[in-house]
Amino acid sequence: MPNKARILDGNLESEIDDCVNALRAGSVIGIPTETVYGLAAIASNSSAVRAIYAIKERPSSHPLILHIAETSMLDDWATNISSEARALCKQFWPGPLTLILHKSDKVLSEVTGGRDTVAIRCPNHSVTTKLLKKLNNAIVAPSANKFGKVSPTTAQHVVNDLGSEISIILDGGDCSIGLESTIIDCTTTPPQLLRTGAITSEEILRECNITVVAASGESRAPGMLEKHYAPMCRVVLVGSSQAGLVEAQRYVADGFKVRLLDLTEDLDKFARLLYSSLRTADKDEINVVIVVRAPMSGIGFAINERLEKAANSFL
Repeated sequence: MPNKARILDGNLESEIDDCVNALRAGSVIGIPTETVYGLAAIASNSSAVRAIYAIKERPSSHPLILHIAETSMLDDWATNISSEARALCKQFWPGPLTLILHKSDKVLSEVTGGRDTVAIRCPNHSVTTKLLKKLNNAIVAPSANKFGKVSPTTAQHVVNDLGSEISIILDGGDCSIGLESTIIDCTTTPPQLLRTGAITSEEILRECNITVVAASGESRAPGMLEKHYAPMCRVVLVGSSQAGLVEAQRYVADGFKVRLLDLTEDLDKFARLLYSSLRTADKDEINVVIVVRAPMSGIGFAINERLEKAANSFL
């Protein structure tokens, strides 16, 4: 029977210290953020970074997101930073916003998938902020799950997915947002939206007077693949609860075990519970989850993007 990871309490300073020591020793650990739980390694250790790819079974060409404690650390890891990027940092960090920037010489090629750009964010989670400040270094931390699967939003999700492959998971409670960060490429003019999240292009325009356009070009950031966030069950999208009931009857008649998910009345709750709902469906051996799409406003864009990719995984 494989050993299970130790779950450490993020409210205890001594247990945060244990995580700092583990990272400095080159270990890979699970950590909380406001978006999803991350699989973390110290950014300056190439073998630890490579271990993340191995544990996640992630292609080495797929870049990782670098996490820093505060904006003042940005210039250590990026160069030729645009005025738009600095304005976004000032307005939205710490928070669920990742920026693609020109990398500094300090950034390992393993982090960037061989690119000359780096993805950086400053997470808004008190436990991980303490960890990063004590570490006095950056970490890389993709979602703490196997590549392409449903992201974890609790420490127990990380145990379920990777508990036999890592030694420590730092528990910071349930993720408050539940979806991955917005990603903006600030090396292009105008900046491009590579992944939707809790911070929308409309909010960026309103708060910073910066126009962000749709992504073009190759896949160059986490979450840009057409198929992603996939549970074991089939995900079917509908426009309303009524349409969902009709679709459910059709699948039930064909002998499938079906669940209807409609959280459209509260989009923040929808985002927070989406991944855990899909995980519960798999645990309950549901064959088909029929999900009512979110309204296309606010975080609804990000919810629907994740749902489309999950649904595409079965096409």
